[in-house]
Amino acid sequence: MDAVDGADAPQDVNPEPHRSRARERAVAYLGRISYSGLAVATAFLWFSATPSLLPRGPLFQGIVSGAAAAVGYCLGAFFAWLVRFMLSRDRRWPSPPWYLWAALGVIFAVGTSVMFYWYSVWQTEIRSLMKVDQLSWTAYPLIIVVSVVVFVLLMVIGQLWAALVVWSVRKLNRFAPPRISAVAGATVIVLITVFILNGVVANYSMKWLNASFAAANDETDATTSAPTTTVRSGGPGSLVTWGSLGREGRRFVANGPDVQQLSAFNGAPAMEPIRAFVGLGSGNDLRANATLAADELVRAGGLDRAVVAIGSATGSGWLNKATVDSLEYMYNGNVATVSMQYSYLPSWLSFLVDSERARQAGSALFEAVDARIQQLPEGRRPKVVVFGESLGSFGAEAAFGTVPTVVARTNGALFVGPTFNNQLWSDATAARDPGSPQVLPIYDDGRHVRFIADASDLNRPDTPWLDPRVVYLQHASDPIAWWSPRLILNEPEWLKEEHGRDVLGAMTWMPFVTFLQVSADMAVSVSVPDGHGHNYLSAIPYSWADILQPPGWTQDKTERLLPLLHRD
Repeated sequence: MDAVDGADAPQDVNPEPHRSRARERAVAYLGRISYSGLAVATAFLWFSATPSLLPRGPLFQGIVSGAAAAVGYCLGAFFAWLVRFMLSRDRRWPSPPWYLWAALGVIFAVGTSVMFYWYSVWQTEIRSLMKVDQLSWTAYPLIIVVSVVVFVLLMVIGQLWAALVVWSVRKLNRFAPPRISAVAGATVIVLITVFILNGVVANYSMKWLNASFAAANDETDATTSAPTTTVRSGGPGSLVTWGSLGREGRRFVANGPDVQQLSAFNGAPAMEPIRAFVGLGSGNDLRANATLAADELVRAGGLDRAVVAIGSATGSGWLNKATVDSLEYMYNGNVATVSMQYSYLPSWLSFLVDSERARQAGSALFEAVDARIQQLPEGRRPKVVVFGESLGSFGAEAAFGTVPTVVARTNGALFVGPTFNNQLWSDATAARDPGSPQVLPIYDDGRHVRFIADASDLNRPDTPWLDPRVVYLQHASDPIAWWSPRLILNEPEWLKEEHGRDVLGAMTWMPFVTFLQVSADMAVSVSVPDGHGHNYLSAIPYSWADILQPPGWTQDKTERLLPLLHRD
C-alpha cells in the first residue's frame, strides 16, 4: 500500500520556487504603485469622513470616500511624475523601502479607525440637529464595501486611461524627443476623452434620458382627472388638451383647494382659482408655448383676478404646491396662476444640462403675460408676482437684468432655493452690506429685498421694508444653493465665515473633497425635514403674507394654514 502511495505521490514537491515567484510578482506590483499616490489617497479618504451640509448615509459616504481616495491617488501620483519630469529624470523613483510601506499601512489603519469614530460623532450630531434617524452599526461595513468598490473601479478606469497615454507617448517617441512626446501624448488623449464625453457620450445619454423621462411625462397619476371647469387648462373651452399638459401639468391643474375649502377657511364665499398651464405636448417652441400660456390665462379670465402669479417651474413642470395654494387661500381664490413646462428632465438633471431652456422659458413667459397686462387700463391691472423654486427660481429671474428691475416690473417676488446660476441672487449677495454673511446677506439695508432661512428672518434687518417686496428663501444647509464647480479649488465665503444655523461648525473646505461631498448632498437634498436642505414649506406662506400683505390676512390665519400645505 505504501509502495502504491509512493508511486502516485509527486516526486519533487518544493514550494519555494512558487513562493519566490509570488514574492517577485508582489514586489513588481508594489513597484508600480505610487507611494505618494497612496499617501495622498489616505489623507483624502480621511477628509471625506468630515461633515458637509447634510447627513450622509452609508451608500453616499462610500461613494464619496471611494471617489475622494481615487482622486487623491491620482493627484499624488501626478505630482510625483511632475517633479520627476521637471527634474528631467526619465526613470521612475525607486520604490520606498519596506518599512515605509509598513509605516503607511499602520498610519492608514490607525487614522482610518479614528476617522470612523469621528464620522460617527459628526453624523450623530447633524442627524440630531435635523431630526433624522441615526445610523445603525450595519452602516459601517457597507461604507467599507462601497468605498473599496468605487475606489477599485475608478482606479481601473484611471489605469486604462494612463495606458492609453503611455501608448500614445511611445508612438510619438518615434518622431519627437521623449519630453515633448510625453506632453503631446497626454494632451492628445485628454482632448480625445473630452470629445468623446462631450460629444458621443453626452449626446446619446441625453437622447436616452429624454426618451425615458418623456415616457414618464405621459403618465397620469391615478388621483388626477381632467378638469370639468373652464378656469383650468385642459378643461372645457381650454386652448390646450388635457393630454398635452404632461404629468406635472396635469397634477397642477387638477389639484389645489376648491371653493368649499377656501370658503370654509376664510369664512366668506370664495372664487374658484384659475390655473393655466402649457406642456411640451403643445410643441417644443418655448416662445410659442409662452404666448399660448398667456392666451390661456386671458381665456380663463385671469386678468380679472386680484393677483396674477407667474410661476417658473422646474424642468418637468413641477411647482411647489405650498407656494400656489398659499396664495389661493390668502386671496380666497381671487388668484390666477400661470406656468409652463420646458423640459422632460427632473430638476437636478435640468439644473446640470438644461439651464438655458429654463432661462428662455422664464423670460418668454413673463414677457408674454406682461404684454397682455400692459394692454389693460392702469386702474384695472391685477397685481403681478413672480415665483420659482430651485431651477425655477433661476427661470423666474431671467426676465429681469437687475434687482431694481424686479422691483420696477412686479408687485413682488418669491425666489426659493436659488442655484449658483441665479445671476440676480449672485449679484445681490456679492453687493451685500458689510458685515452680513453670505448665507444670509442683507442687501441695500433691506429696503426691498430680504434674504431669509425661516420666517423669523423676514424682520431682518429692523428697517422699513418698502413695496414691492422680494424674498429669497434659502437654507444654509441647501446644497443646491451652495454647490458650484468652484468648490473644487476655491474655498467659498460661506465656509470662511461663521457657519449657518443648521451647518456643523466642524465642516471645513478641502480641495476636491468638499466638491464631492456637496455633490453627494445634492442627491439627498429633499430627503431631510422642512427647514433644512432643499426642503421648503413652512416659510413660504409667511413670505407671501409679508410680500403681498393681503387684505384681512393675519398671522393667526398663516398658522392655521400651515397644516393644510404640502410640497407635492
